Amino acid sequence: MGVKQLTLYAFSTENFKRSEEEVDEIFNVINENLLKLYSDPRTHEKETQVRVIGDRSKLPAFLNESIEKIEKATKNYGKFYLNVAIAYGGRQDIIQAVRDIAGCISNGKLSLDEVNESLISKHLYPAPGASVPNVDLVIRTGGDERVSNFLPWQANGSDCAAYFCAPFWPEFRKIDLLRSVRVYQARETEKKQEQSYRVSKVVNFLEMGTREEKAKRLGNLSPFKSKQSLEISSSCSYIEKVA
Repeated sequence: MGVKQLTLYAFSTENFKRSEEEVDEIFNVINENLLKLYSDPRTHEKETQVRVIGDRSKLPAFLNESIEKIEKATKNYGKFYLNVAIAYGGRQDIIQAVRDIAGCISNGKLSLDEVNESLISKHLYPAPGASVPNVDLVIRTGGDERVSNFLPWQANGSDCAAYFCAPFWPEFRKIDLLRSVRVYQARETEKKQEQSYRVSKVVNFLEMGTREEKAKRLGNLSPFKSKQSLEISSSCSYIEKVA
């Protein structure tokens, strides 16, 4: 489907508030799956680079060992990227980037004039190394309609689509993934149609008519988005039923 990069939210900084027993069990499950990825021939056949983003200082030694093992084994791969967010928080990610940049300015490695969106993006997790790029689609399982402090810089800066579904992660199926991609496609189609419509109207506005006629046509641009949104929404509902 053309998806080259996927980020999974495995454990947030807020999850440390859970009981010690539950946290330990989650870390064991994550560790087992990282080792499975390491030994799975598909990881290497597909040349998938596996990276972990988050505050590793908060992770147990055995988990950090497994992380280093799979990252080292896949560091030269570049066809696909799988990012696993562990001990990750979106605000924390921005804070560590700001601190890193401030340190560079203090040491004279950077000037204040060099600080821009691109520079901040480069200092986000994983640092050092290529940061997670802007996000096109956020998928939220479990029925909650919130993004839970997940990749806020990359998601909010790219006008990404969001898909909320009832199944919890273990029950998330291929059809759920396809439905989420359909939501993204519908959003992209709507944006292109709206842009094309507005451009054509502006061209017509500039080419002909009196001032009063131009003002009237310009006022008619507003309802387009709601109309198109309704049409796309109806289309998605139909696809959901068919699926």
